[in-house]
Amino acid sequence: MAEDEAPDRPPLRLVRGDATPEEVAALLAVLSAASGGESAPAPRHTSQWASRERAVRRPLAPGRGAWRASAWRG
Repeated sequence: MAEDEAPDRPPLRLVRGDATPEEVAALLAVLSAASGGESAPAPRHTSQWASRERAVRRPLAPGRGAWRASAWRG
């Protein structure tokens, strides 16, 4: 907030007309929705080291070199 701006200043001031509190609330809701506000947070990237799927081993296929595949991640 700027130093010259008073903290008790209302966000909206009616200059002309006679609006009910419900109409003012509806107007504020429309304006805040139209402004977009904050965008959705970006999805967090999980490190492969912290990924739970690393703990689950894939099924081993029997055959030549299967013993090597049991320890190597491919």
